[in-house]
Amino acid sequence: MWYGGWGSGGWVLMAVIMILFWGLLIAGIIALTHYLTGAGRSRQSGPTASGESGWSAGRAEGLLAERFARGEIDEDEYKRRLTVLREHR
Repeated sequence: MWYGGWGSGGWVLMAVIMILFWGLLIAGIIALTHYLTGAGRSRQSGPTASGESGWSAGRAEGLLAERFARGEIDEDEYKRRLTVLREHR
């Protein structure tokens, strides 16, 4: 028996430990990447804690301006909707 009598059992144990080591290392890298890219952060899609609808007036006006810039709505409709948004603040 070589190396203190471990025989072939030592090789099996080393293989299992090596697989566990690499598995944990890869899982750690994936978890770190997931955390750093922001994919693990929660996103709020519903109402906010203060009871607001989640839409700010500035965001709604910005979306309306984008639609006008793309030509989806004409100037009259843009002005009419902008007035409605500003009245309901």
